[in-house]
Amino acid sequence: MIKKIVLMGNPNVGKSVVFSRLTGANVISSNYPGTTVDFSKGKMRLDDKTVEIIDAPGTYSLEPANKAEEAASKMAEKADVIINVIDATNLERNLLLTLELLEKNIPMIIALNLWDESHHLGIQIDEKKLEEILGIPVVPTVALTGEGIKELAARIKEAKTNDKIKPTSDDGRWIKIGSVIGKVEKIEHRHHTLKDRISDLTIRPLTGIPIALGIIFFAFWIVRLVGETLIAYVFEPLFENIYKPIAMEISGLLGPGIIHDFLIGRLIDGEIEFVESLGILTTGLFVPIGMVLPYIFAFYLVLSILEDTGYLPRLATLVDNIFHRLGMHGHGIIPMFLGLGCNVPGALSIRTLETRKQRFISATLLAIAVPCMAQISMIFAIFSSSELGSGTWYFKPIFYISLVFLVLIILWVIIGLILNKMIKGETPEIFLEIPPYRRPSLKTTGKKTWMRVRWFLKEAIPWLFFGVFIIGVLNATGIMDAVSSAFEPIMVGLFGLPGAVSIVLITGFLRKDLAVGLLLALAITTPFSPMQLVIVATMLTIYFPCVATFAVLFKELGLKDMFKSVLIMSSTTVIVGITLRFILLGV
Repeated sequence: MIKKIVLMGNPNVGKSVVFSRLTGANVISSNYPGTTVDFSKGKMRLDDKTVEIIDAPGTYSLEPANKAEEAASKMAEKADVIINVIDATNLERNLLLTLELLEKNIPMIIALNLWDESHHLGIQIDEKKLEEILGIPVVPTVALTGEGIKELAARIKEAKTNDKIKPTSDDGRWIKIGSVIGKVEKIEHRHHTLKDRISDLTIRPLTGIPIALGIIFFAFWIVRLVGETLIAYVFEPLFENIYKPIAMEISGLLGPGIIHDFLIGRLIDGEIEFVESLGILTTGLFVPIGMVLPYIFAFYLVLSILEDTGYLPRLATLVDNIFHRLGMHGHGIIPMFLGLGCNVPGALSIRTLETRKQRFISATLLAIAVPCMAQISMIFAIFSSSELGSGTWYFKPIFYISLVFLVLIILWVIIGLILNKMIKGETPEIFLEIPPYRRPSLKTTGKKTWMRVRWFLKEAIPWLFFGVFIIGVLNATGIMDAVSSAFEPIMVGLFGLPGAVSIVLITGFLRKDLAVGLLLALAITTPFSPMQLVIVATMLTIYFPCVATFAVLFKELGLKDMFKSVLIMSSTTVIVGITLRFILLGV
């Protein structure tokens, strides 16, 4: 039974990075007994059991030349399994320690690290032949990106000894090493290709993080460009020129009355206004199809391209250290990305996270600080259609939109840090395979985009119709005005907002995008200052997820954890609303 695994290797072979990949964030630094030599130990899951894993000090030989190498030698003797981390760019030098470890007859497996760099240098190693000669498992790895770490973890139980290898002197070992190198290694001159350079730049933190920020910014710029273009040149002309005359005919046939108010809604100056009328056949169709669907299509198109090129796994690996500080690992960025399209698939994807702690933190942050694309499109529409002036830069709509998202980003970080400290449990390391960059297939990308858009049409639009119907009933029966009046003291007293905002918050429980759509209508008919719009748009994002997301969270988290998450959302909404009131309104 494996209880203790020790990582052994020369200095600067990436051993500590392999250790970090295997153990995650819960690592303890200690001094070896009787010395000042530092080493790290952590835990990892192996066949549903927790085992201790130790990162021994780097050493060139088991014949110690200093205290660190002496401590490393003693750690090796107490191991159930040794993972020997080797620098693939300097195989000959590293094999000396490997042979010495084999002579100890302790089960061993080799992590042939820096595999990518060896290829860049034109060094070709036949790892299967090396495994055959040494008689122990050999796994190529790139610890920096996580490539091969999953296979390494899976093959630890295959670790074994090889009592056939007995050179017992340095001369004998070097003769054996020369023989091995001649059989497994070939060197040829090779320059980095453009693909190699791009791969390196996008995975190394120093260059990868700025590139990631640029790609994310560019992705959302494309989403907005495609979405707005589709709205301006396809959907608005379709509704205004073709559908509106038909809807006006229906309005004339129905005449004034409650049925007219349900189906068509209010006429503005004798005309249908698709945003303001609030009828099932007007606003109920225009909001999901004419305003939201273009952005949904654009987002899922960009997401599919990022997936198919192989960039998303790199992004997950790149942000792994950041996400560990928030109680998750790099794979937590996937629920975020999916949630930006629609919170429902984002909430469903938290099941890919291994522990309860990770799932709870991911779901709570998703519900609080990640607006879906339908909601994002509504936020853009609110500020773009508001009278914000045209003077200096800080009067531009993008300034107020940026304020909303800045608050959400700050919240995401702060709440994540707090939850990581408060929620008990483990954050195991991520095992991601990094695929090579590929040119996306037009057919595959189109198919994936259509499948996701079709899901939105099937799952989201019925809720939007239902929400518009409910609002129509509340509006026609006078309940909306009564609720608005009842909550006005709270809205004005706590948040500095008109009482009508209470209706928006109630509607947000059904569909957040519909609620922001109602806010758009309110922004046109009710006097709001731009800063008031910032407050209510932010509160609405933090507020409860829509009913569909709520149902998924109940299924994925269970009643107890969902209740805790709801409590966090509610208290955060109130605290942020009051705080923003004093910061932005100054009263």
